[in-house]
Amino acid sequence: MTLLQAALIGIFAYLGRNQVPWLFGTTGGFYGIGRPLVAGLIVGLILGDVKGGVLCGVAVQAIFIGQIVPGGALPSDLNLAAYVGIPLALISGGDTNTAVAFAVTLGAIGVLFHNLSMTLNSFWVHRADKYALNADTRQIKISNICGTLIPFVERFGIVTCTLYFGSEFAQDIIAAMPESLTKVLGVAGSLLPALGFAILLNQVINQKWQVLLFVFGWAIMSSFEMTTTTVLVIAIAISALYVKSIYENNGKEVILSPNVEEEIPEDYNYEE
Repeated sequence: MTLLQAALIGIFAYLGRNQVPWLFGTTGGFYGIGRPLVAGLIVGLILGDVKGGVLCGVAVQAIFIGQIVPGGALPSDLNLAAYVGIPLALISGGDTNTAVAFAVTLGAIGVLFHNLSMTLNSFWVHRADKYALNADTRQIKISNICGTLIPFVERFGIVTCTLYFGSEFAQDIIAAMPESLTKVLGVAGSLLPALGFAILLNQVINQKWQVLLFVFGWAIMSSFEMTTTTVLVIAIAISALYVKSIYENNGKEVILSPNVEEEIPEDYNYEE
C-alpha cells in the first residue's frame, strides 16, 4: 500500500469518526461514511477492489448492525474497525472472515483511543467555558475548532501509520496462520453477523410472534434463492397489510414495548 492510499483512507476515517463535525455533524460523518458498509466502498475505490471492499464492508456491518451509542458511550469503535480492518484484509489477500477477525479486535482497541482523546479534549471544553463567562465568542470558536485537532491526530495518525507500516506485517500474519486457525476464523466470521442481527431483532421486535416474520423471510430467501430486493418488496407488502388490519380494527390492537405497561384511565368502563 502506498503512502497516498494510506493517507486517503486515514482522512476518510477521521471524517467518519464519532464527534467530528465537518460532514453535517455526525449525520454525514459517524452515521454516514463512518459506517462499515460505506467505508468498504470507499476503501475499495482507493485500493482498486470495489467488490472486495463492499463484501468486507457488508460482513463487518452485520456484526455492528445492532449497536447503539447510549449516552455517548461507545461500545465498540466500528469506524476504526472498518477503516483499518477492511483494508488490511484486502491487501493481505484475506476474505470477509479475515476482515471480521480484524474488525472485532480493532473495535475494542478503538474504544481505548476514543476515550483517551475525549479525556484530552476536556481541556478545550473548560477553556470554552472560561471565555463564555466573558462572552468572548472568538475564543469560544477557537476552542471548538482546536477540539477537533486531537481526534484528527488520533484517527488520521493511527489509521495512516497502521496501514502504511503494518500492511506487510498483516500479510505475514495471514501467511503464517495455520489451517486450523483459519477455520476457526471462518466459523467466527459466520457466527458474529448472526449475533449482530440477534441484537437488532431484540431491539425492534415488540411481540414474540413477530419473530415468525423474520423466520419466514429467511426461509423463502434461502429456499427460493430470491434476491434481497424481492424479499424487501414482500416485506413491505406484509407490513402494509399488517398496518391496514390494525386500522380496520379501529386501533383496538395496541403495540407496546415488552417493558412498557398500558395505562388504563380511571374512568374506564369495563364491559362484561
